[in-house]
Amino acid sequence: MNEDHQNAARAVMGRVKWFDPTKGFGFVVTDENGPDILLHANVLRNFGQSSVADGAVIEIEIQQTDRGVQATRVLRIDPPECTASQPLEELTEQEAAALAAAPLEPGRVKWFDKTKGFGFANIFGSGDDVFVHVEVLRRSGLADLQPGEAICLRVIQGKRGRMALAVSSWESAVGQLDGSDDVTAQD
Repeated sequence: MNEDHQNAARAVMGRVKWFDPTKGFGFVVTDENGPDILLHANVLRNFGQSSVADGAVIEIEIQQTDRGVQATRVLRIDPPECTASQPLEELTEQEAAALAAAPLEPGRVKWFDKTKGFGFANIFGSGDDVFVHVEVLRRSGLADLQPGEAICLRVIQGKRGRMALAVSSWESAVGQLDGSDDVTAQD
């Protein structure tokens, strides 16, 4: 087998071992028991996300380099499986079907503090803040949000105001629309 064929990009499924947006990289592991795969922030940004949750299932193209195996392109990210942690109080009172029917709304991150476990976003065309909890972010397959980042949210009216029940990057939400969902802009 020639060296060019060995270095050709190939698609693999794996799980995010860890990703640190501050450091700008993380690692993916596969069931193939190979070496950890470097996932650089630029590759993730090309997919339209600035972070990814630990444990998320990820399909990536990889390539062998002088520095080891690296992801060259993200093809798909699925949120990590739910753990036994208690869901948010406001979400437990809503029916799952009603939550899934909430429209995707385009927004922008106002601020998010991973240490505090929450932040806020604004829906385009609305001055109301939308509460974003770190658990909702994690269940959406994300680990962190950056101020000014374009996102899509499914929002409900909670006990203390509007809150996100799902968050996705703008690019991945637009790419996943299949005609049954609408990204709505509020005028």
